[in-house]
Amino acid sequence: MRINPETVERIKLAADIVEVVGDFVSLKKKGANYSACCPFHNEKTPSFNVNPVRQIYKCFGCGAAGDSIKFVMDVDNVGYGEALRYLANKYNIEIEEEEMTDEEALRQNERESLYIILNFAKNFYQHQLQHSDEGQAVGLSYFRERGFSNEIRQKFELGYSLDTWDAFSKEALAKGYSTEILEKAGLLIPREGSSGGGYDRFRGRVIFPIHHVGGKVIAFGARILKSESGQKANQPKYLNSPETAVYHKSDVLYGIFQAKNAIRQLDHCYLVEGYTDVISLHQAGIENVVASSGTSLTIEQIRLIGRFTPNVTILYDGDIAGIKAALRGLDLVLEEGLNVNIVLFPDGEDPDSYVRKVGAEAFKTYLKKASKDFITFKTEVLLQDAGNDPFRLAAVIGEVVSSIVKIPDAIKRQVFFHRTSEMMNVDEQMLISEGNKLVRKQQTQKKPDRGSAQQHAAPEGPADLGSFSDGFTFTEEDIFEPEPAQTYEPPQKSKLYYQEEAFTRLLVLFGTKELEPTITVCQYVLGEIEGIDFKDAVFQHLLTLFRENLNRNYVPPTDYFLNHHESEIRNLTISWLTSKYELSELWSEKYEIYVPFEADVLDKTAFINILRLKKAFIEEKMKVCLNQALHAKSEDEQNSVMSEFMFYKGISMAAAKELGSVIG
Repeated sequence: MRINPETVERIKLAADIVEVVGDFVSLKKKGANYSACCPFHNEKTPSFNVNPVRQIYKCFGCGAAGDSIKFVMDVDNVGYGEALRYLANKYNIEIEEEEMTDEEALRQNERESLYIILNFAKNFYQHQLQHSDEGQAVGLSYFRERGFSNEIRQKFELGYSLDTWDAFSKEALAKGYSTEILEKAGLLIPREGSSGGGYDRFRGRVIFPIHHVGGKVIAFGARILKSESGQKANQPKYLNSPETAVYHKSDVLYGIFQAKNAIRQLDHCYLVEGYTDVISLHQAGIENVVASSGTSLTIEQIRLIGRFTPNVTILYDGDIAGIKAALRGLDLVLEEGLNVNIVLFPDGEDPDSYVRKVGAEAFKTYLKKASKDFITFKTEVLLQDAGNDPFRLAAVIGEVVSSIVKIPDAIKRQVFFHRTSEMMNVDEQMLISEGNKLVRKQQTQKKPDRGSAQQHAAPEGPADLGSFSDGFTFTEEDIFEPEPAQTYEPPQKSKLYYQEEAFTRLLVLFGTKELEPTITVCQYVLGEIEGIDFKDAVFQHLLTLFRENLNRNYVPPTDYFLNHHESEIRNLTISWLTSKYELSELWSEKYEIYVPFEADVLDKTAFINILRLKKAFIEEKMKVCLNQALHAKSEDEQNSVMSEFMFYKGISMAAAKELGSVIG
């Protein structure tokens, strides 16, 4: 089915770029626009810009750009139709669809099909929980025993899968879904040695749908409730969906969709291990919580949290052996620049059991009192384990220092070196020296991949991590070796290219503006460059488009190019509309310095652009003349060419003088 044009237009009008992007990253107000770290590439300094007036986004780091629909397509890796359906669902717009041709149906993205069948499965499991006798007797009873209210069950869309071989797959096949798509979604397990058919993956289990950050169901977690003799007794307690085209467990955090707004508002995230931990804490009013779902914390999960806050507290149960193993992997969190705290619960307790035992308010109080920063917590745990053994104490120093040097922020590193020296009763400078050794060792290990000249070059001096006591300071370069220089260099663009771009930009952004009654910017500037064509194909294409439309007494507005069917033109327009910098309000408010906007001085801007374009155009002709003079076959030919060169030079000097008087 294809969404009809009227519905598409309603979706476009309803979708707000700030709301749509805000579902996936934490946006910060920056002047008239919003900024964030880009969701399309890894970065620690925000270069992603959202313009609410134009309803567009632009990343100055990776170049990603577009509108709300393009953003959903890129962030979810789905087609145009599925992006529209997502936005329609977000804004409660009823979708009216038309029949697709066979060719259009074949082009339907497999990911879109997976999202559709997974949503169907979620609805089926919810229905079974609420309306089947088995679902109510087994699944609903289990959730009620855990204290989950009807509201919290709806919030997390909990369900139940009947304890039969094919209850779900039989229903899905009857609705027209294929066996192939059921298998690809991880819902159906094919029978061995059979040419077709299979059985439901989740049978006799309560269902925990796993959502991605935008709210789509991408997988399921399922818990078995009955323990009977035979095969079922050997089945795992928890069963998750396998990896699919839409589900990669290392990228996903359970509960991120339900928690993201609270994480953003409170600027803090609690990280737990299991599904029921998340749900129980939500029920207790602690909504800024997500789970790693039993997997070791991955770099992708850390970066997902980092989209919404740099502050994370990890909640552990009292299993010290498990904690020691987990501590080794938490340096990843430090490397990503997050501020990590740890809370340890009493023996035998986890977040789910403890909040049900003491209640919401006492639980919140405990979190505040028991929270320790990661370095302090790690130091205490390792010191307790080492006792008075000097060799093990020395190993503890190495372990803790190896974590501190992973912290990107120099000031934080200084704080932790100072605090750790006090906790371990060792000299701070000694800790810093150990850190220097680790850094140099890491640098040495990296160098063999470089050129021989670099490998044998003597270092300028040891990296100094600094301290409070000795007055030394340290920087990012002291700890982290600079990235090797890139061998790739982008192609050099001529002065003419930049002048053509500036001229075309003026037309696209301000072509409809009037310089004086009945005279638009487009009419004025095109009248001044008759006979000039552009070298760049895209700029020439736009110039031709303006000239053709002006002959029909029409000037295309900016929105025409913003929604142009050619992606190159759309992206250029977005780039021109998006400014990397914002003018500080202090200039006018505090210092009373008023900087005019470009739209306020269009007459001067247009005049300067015309002169610069003509000057660059003339200089290109001068280059041609010089080249011809070098290859002239006779003195007369050379004199003729040089005479032409001097003519162009005179025009260029006149334009330069005029530009100098305007600028000065």
